[in-house]
Amino acid sequence: MTYDFTTMTDRIGKDSIAVTDIPVPGAQIQEGFSRLPMWIADMCFVGAPSIVEAMRNRLDTPAFGYFDPSQAYYDAILNWQKTRNGVTLNQEDIGYENGVLGGLLSALRAICPQGGKVLVHSPTYIGFTFSLKRNGFDIVHTPLTQDENGIWRMDFEDMDKKLKENHIHAAIFCSPHNPTGRVWERWELEQALEVYRRNDCYVICDEIWSDLLLNGAKHIPMHSVSEDAAHRVISLYAPSKTFNLAGLIGSYHVIRDPWLRDQVNAQAALSGYNSMNVLSMHALIGAYSDAGALWVDELDQVLSDNANYAYDFINAHFEGVKLSKPQGTYMLFLDCEGWVKAHNKTLDELERAGVAVGVVWQDGRMFHGPYAIRMNLALPTKYVKEAFDRLDKYVFNA
Repeated sequence: MTYDFTTMTDRIGKDSIAVTDIPVPGAQIQEGFSRLPMWIADMCFVGAPSIVEAMRNRLDTPAFGYFDPSQAYYDAILNWQKTRNGVTLNQEDIGYENGVLGGLLSALRAICPQGGKVLVHSPTYIGFTFSLKRNGFDIVHTPLTQDENGIWRMDFEDMDKKLKENHIHAAIFCSPHNPTGRVWERWELEQALEVYRRNDCYVICDEIWSDLLLNGAKHIPMHSVSEDAAHRVISLYAPSKTFNLAGLIGSYHVIRDPWLRDQVNAQAALSGYNSMNVLSMHALIGAYSDAGALWVDELDQVLSDNANYAYDFINAHFEGVKLSKPQGTYMLFLDCEGWVKAHNKTLDELERAGVAVGVVWQDGRMFHGPYAIRMNLALPTKYVKEAFDRLDKYVFNA
């Protein structure tokens, strides 16, 4: 490989909650075990050199006053979307957002009244749950269920029923889906969009994971599926998940309908601080470059190898634990119901046992998985293998 995906970046004392916090209450790492950060969606790889180079070039001019987004910024996004996702956009379709969740809230305020109901699939990304509740929106869940092959599927009939019964005209869609790792096929997007169309429902589509695709999976931007989708869908993107840039702040929306775009932009402007950071802009330009594209291609191969290893290992060694093989993202969503019941344990006890041997993972109940644990696989492969060896020896088969 051209880039280094074997070194675990040392981030102790370098502003990283991934390597300092433990999200499991009462859990502690026992003496003799190193920490393996496998909880928050934050990668432990050495970052893409093209990003650092772009930021250093900008730092050569030590002036950071007022500025407007450059043409290079827009060109980078337009080229990235065309080459990675096969869509041709106009520059006016693109708008800056401080974050995907901020963009989601601006969009909701544009299409849904305060206190209004919003359709969301379950399992659900906790950022959706917290953001909607904090801002007074009423969440209505429609379940994702696993088919006979363990693949997560939408229940189109339930979606239609919930939209009609609750008079809902705003929905949140996640593609690829967090936390299940599902990458939706075209026919699934088409059927979902037909349900939304019949119910006059606008869709806010979080596509922040769209570059992280496993084993050759293909992402289809929801707004590109049909002409109706181009007028119904607000898509949200960012380089932050792909390149681990969450600490720099900076996302963007793609809204192809002029009226809808105007409504969302008006809401985004109300706070007065939905503004770009100059170094964040140059980071995106460096990320969305030819060198950045190669880095992502190699990253996806490493993540695919990690996901394949973890999936096979769990099925072979952890009886009572179920999971669907992820097609995108770098997260696993483990259903541990069979194991905890067979061993007369609670999920809390299982989570603390994992942390005790240095595997810092995340409670999945907040994602609406009653016996779920979410695991981050964005570590060098040898550490992923070390994590599962520890879980095998000291936790699941102790």
